[in-house]
Amino acid sequence: MSSQPTATGDAICVLVADSNRMQAQLLAGALRRRPEFRVSVCALETDSILQAVAALPPAIALLSFHPQTNLPETVMVLRRFHFSHPKVPKVLLVDSCDRTLAVSAFRSGARGIFTITDSNLRQLCKCLLSVASGQIWANTEQLGFLLDLVSEVPSLRVLNSHGNPILTPREEQVVALVSEGLGNRQVARELNLSEHTIKKYLFRIFEKLGISSRVELVLYAINNGDPRAAEWHAAAGDLAHAPPIRRSARAALSPTMPRRPTI
Repeated sequence: MSSQPTATGDAICVLVADSNRMQAQLLAGALRRRPEFRVSVCALETDSILQAVAALPPAIALLSFHPQTNLPETVMVLRRFHFSHPKVPKVLLVDSCDRTLAVSAFRSGARGIFTITDSNLRQLCKCLLSVASGQIWANTEQLGFLLDLVSEVPSLRVLNSHGNPILTPREEQVVALVSEGLGNRQVARELNLSEHTIKKYLFRIFEKLGISSRVELVLYAINNGDPRAAEWHAAAGDLAHAPPIRRSARAALSPTMPRRPTI
């Protein structure tokens, strides 16, 4: 790790973390020529980043991601850094960015993603200053990825003791929405179904899981649910084409069935 302040007073402290030492020094050198920045450099590793932050707390961190590096490991470093120092804004510097990287980065604490393609140092400096001041930096495509994610209905996979799904995709969506505290009317609105249909789903879900109330359903979802990527499912014909209840799955969950489920 090395640090070399080039300005005093209102200069913004920038931490550059890069897995390639030579590229890190080149990037830091370019930023040091700008009077508004004070730059320190470290390796793109959790321990190195935490040590650098302790030595010189940054106003913003720039994590340089390279295609040849392992994406899950890089995202894990970002997440651990964010958990340790959530108030330090973080920007991910990438050659290109697909949906998986964009969603993973923002979920892990990034406040900006800067794509090197068709960009220059002036734009990067603008990005750092903007994020350091509390703004979000993302292009139209990246914002589209995030908006798509927000607009989709959550789904919660429920498995039996053999690891097989117990519920239909639509039933899993109902479980996820009920677990978030939504009432029947709200769930119906989210799924564009009637309230009566939601009650039918809940009766069938209760029967499959061997429970009798919404409270039990929420507790069951917390203890046994497996969140997965949100997706839309067709509204028509769900119940008509749903697979029959598997007795073995129900028996593995509960030896007795409730008589009066509370919907």
